[in-house]
Amino acid sequence: MNKKGHVLNAMLLSLGLGYLLEPAGDLETFRMIIAIGVPVTLGAMVPDIDTAFGKHRKTLHNLPLLAGFIAFPYVFGNLEYVWIGVLTHYVLDMAGSRRGIALFYPLTKTEYGLPTGVTVSSNRADLVTVIITVLELLVVALIVYEVPQWGFEMGRQAAGF
Repeated sequence: MNKKGHVLNAMLLSLGLGYLLEPAGDLETFRMIIAIGVPVTLGAMVPDIDTAFGKHRKTLHNLPLLAGFIAFPYVFGNLEYVWIGVLTHYVLDMAGSRRGIALFYPLTKTEYGLPTGVTVSSNRADLVTVIITVLELLVVALIVYEVPQWGFEMGRQAAGF
C-alpha cells in the first residue's frame, strides 16, 4: 500500500476502535478516537521510514520492530497504541499489496504476503484498504465482545453452573 492507504486505514480503524471501546457516541467517544487516532496514525507511518534508508519492506517491516513497539509502553509508559498502527501497516502490506514484507528480516529476506493484494498504483487500492480495515474491525469486535463471553461461559460450565 501507499502512504495514502496507510493513513486511510489508520483513520478508519481509529474511528471504529473509538466506537468499539467507547460506544456511547458522545464526547468520551470523540476523546477515545483522538487518543487512539494520533498514535495509530503515527505507527502506521513508521515502517515506511525505511524508504529513506535501508531496504524497503525489510528494514522496518519485520516482527522484531513490531515487538519493540509492543514492549515500548511497558518499559517507558507511553506510546501505547503505536503498535496497532505498525501492525495494521504490516497487514495492509501483506494482504493489500502484491509484494508482501520480510517478516523475519534480518534472519531471512524472504517476503511474505497473501495472494489477495493489488499493485500500489492500482485504482482499486483504496477499496482494498477499506475492505481490509473492515475485516480488522470485525476481528477487534470479536475480541472485545465475544471472547470475554466465551471465557465467562467456559468458567460457568467449569464451576458447574
